[in-house]
Amino acid sequence: MKNSAMKTIVMTAALSVVAGWAAVPARAQLSYYVDDHGNIVYTNSETRPQKAAAEKAAANADSTRSNSNARAGGAAADAHPLGADVLHQLVQETAHKHNVDPALVSAVISTESNWNTSAISRRGAQGLMQLIPETAQHFGVYNPFDPTQNVEAGVSYLSSLLERYNGDLPKALAAYNAGPRAVDRWRGVPDYGETREYVRKVTSSYFQPGSDHHLPWRAAARPIYRTTRDDGRIVFTNE
Repeated sequence: MKNSAMKTIVMTAALSVVAGWAAVPARAQLSYYVDDHGNIVYTNSETRPQKAAAEKAAANADSTRSNSNARAGGAAADAHPLGADVLHQLVQETAHKHNVDPALVSAVISTESNWNTSAISRRGAQGLMQLIPETAQHFGVYNPFDPTQNVEAGVSYLSSLLERYNGDLPKALAAYNAGPRAVDRWRGVPDYGETREYVRKVTSSYFQPGSDHHLPWRAAARPIYRTTRDDGRIVFTNE
């Protein structure tokens, strides 16, 4: 009888623990990371490869950063989780989609992150094209370490800047680094050491000997629409 009662108590306690664990919200139980194939993997393990890689990149950034580039400085050289061929193919396809020279996108990535998909800068820019949180949010990126999402957003942004500055590469690159407001305020490349060095590095990579590059491809121009307002005024817009 005593043994039976003890078994009942143990079984009740075990069931209580299981029930309590099941009652914890799923978000508290499961974390996720992106595997080497770009898939999102959910796990209840405390070990998160993506987080560990990001922390390693951030730690390496503090010890290896050799320049003051606010966005690329936090990137440390690392192996390509998806493989170099896959990443370069992704760049090719995305660049063509947005009518931007793939070589220019490659030059930006080389300067921004050195092709490290887990790169994190001291200012919080993330991934291959070092998206800042505001830019990532604007382009609907929920995982900036996913190469597909990161490159799609980065190339879209770069394309819009090339269009905004009528193909003026230094201005577009300066805006990618320091923001359009700074470029507009300075009416050109801002007199910031970080930004000027960034523009120099990207253009040097893009126009390297044998590249045969003259001007980067421009984003396709938006159509102009003509509308007449209620007060009779004619308005032209590309929105």
